[in-house]
Amino acid sequence: MTAMWKAEWVDPRTTALLVIDVQQGFVNQHSRGVLPAVVRLVDGWQAAGAPVVMSRFHNAAGSPYETITGWTRLRSPEEQALVADLAPFAARATAIIDKHQASVFTPEGARTIRAAGWTDLVLCGIDTDACVYDSAVAAYQAGYRPWIVTDACASTGGARYHDAALLLASRNIGPQQLITSEVALSRIHGTQGAHT
Repeated sequence: MTAMWKAEWVDPRTTALLVIDVQQGFVNQHSRGVLPAVVRLVDGWQAAGAPVVMSRFHNAAGSPYETITGWTRLRSPEEQALVADLAPFAARATAIIDKHQASVFTPEGARTIRAAGWTDLVLCGIDTDACVYDSAVAAYQAGYRPWIVTDACASTGGARYHDAALLLASRNIGPQQLITSEVALSRIHGTQGAHT
């Protein structure tokens, strides 16, 4: 389900890495295993001088997540905090976007992305089937080229939800937009092998 990036390398000035909601409250037995791939991707991206944007989800009291589905997690500062492994990279992030919705395309997020002049958005994070997928579709609908890094995403609900989201992404934004972290890193560095 993974396709090669069409270009041999990408322009780090116009290609941003969006790290979606890699927060303490989203780490569980299903998502924990993806953290090393996310950290490796962020490290390589910043080493190439390319922009990294991180998002943090906040589930406000009275949100649709609470009133419709009964989900009340991601309320405390501890749950909302980025995972400790990302802290050194967060200090050098191009932007950190706090959001109360699944998609990173909040008014602030959309402004940040538009003002930077990025054309390609490479997405990783948690949950594949919620915030990552919704952000990728929103990017596509707004005229950006989204790339989902399949091995740097996970679902707190488990592999079947992760796989279902990738299946939908393949249909709705194109199978060629699904790539591995090795491919993403090799393209941002302009080499055939990934840098770490």
